[in-house]
Amino acid sequence: MAVQLDPQLMDILACPSDDHAPLRPGTPDDPAADVLTCTSCGRGFPVQDGIPVLLLDEATPPTSGPDAPAVGA
Repeated sequence: MAVQLDPQLMDILACPSDDHAPLRPGTPDDPAADVLTCTSCGRGFPVQDGIPVLLLDEATPPTSGPDAPAVGA
């Protein structure tokens, strides 16, 4: 199920990392995922019971981009 959050809330939510970039619903591979993805660093933040969990410790690492882990590392 795709993330369904109030548009006004989506306008103010930002990644908790130092860049504070906006978040977008879903992931690049699964736009319907219950995740908010940072538009800058690519971390994915889970949405549990309609509540975004914006903790860096709970985020999934980026799958592509400058912060993505190197393949084979």
